[in-house]
Formats: sequence, C-alpha cells, structure tokens
Amino acid sequence: MRTILNIIWLILAGFWLFLGYLLAGVLLCIPIITIPWAIASFRTASYVIWPFGRTIVSKPTAGVGSFLGNVIWVIFAGWWLAIGHLVSGIALFITIIGIPLALADFKMIPISLMPLGKDIVSTRQGDFDRTLTSN
Repeated sequence: MRTILNIIWLILAGFWLFLGYLLAGVLLCIPIITIPWAIASFRTASYVIWPFGRTIVSKPTAGVGSFLGNVIWVIFAGWWLAIGHLVSGIALFITIIGIPLALADFKMIPISLMPLGKDIVSTRQGDFDRTLTSN
C-alpha cells in the first residue's frame, strides 16, 4: 500500500514539492554561510518525494542552535515551502483519492517550517524500533 500511495503522491504533488525543496537548497548554497540549511533542504526533499513508509522524529540532542537555525530557515525558505504544502493539500482534498495524500501533505508543514533538529526514519517495525532505542 505504501508503494501505491507513494506513486500517486509522486504524480499528484510530490514531484513539484520536491522541486521546491531542491530550488531552496540550490539557492541556499549560493551564500556559503547558508550551506547547512541547504543540506537540510536536500534531506527534506528526499522525504517529500517518497514520504509514505517514513516518519519524522526529533533529535534528542537538538537544542538552542537548532531553534535559532530554524528561525533563519523560516525567514529564507520555510514560509513559502509551507504555503506550497498548504496549497497542494487543499487541492488534494478535493478528490476522494487525494484525502490521505492531503493529510500527509499537512503533516509535512511542521518539517517545512523547522527542518533542523529532526531525523527522517523508516516506519518499518524493526528499523523504527532500532532508531528509537539507539537514541
């Protein structure tokens, strides 16, 4: 089921959102000081293009640095990526088949606003348990 949802997601919204994150990452690579945010954008892009079967967890070691970095991220890229998720989520809600995709889109808004201090992990039982117990 995850694969089917991911394929439908890729066709209807994932590819365009992925391009948005790639564009943000490339633009953030231009000034050298913003490369850490570009890396976060590229990491989030890999999640946005194929989200089903993975989830986002907070890093236990994230602190004030991640918070301050997220404030800078919101100013430069986060707000328009969040708007992209909101608009595509509303558009997906129009169709019955798009409702689960729209819900997934809305769940991505927090990471589009605050990507630093987060990890993307598999939801497969063994992988997810290992990730939680190793932290």
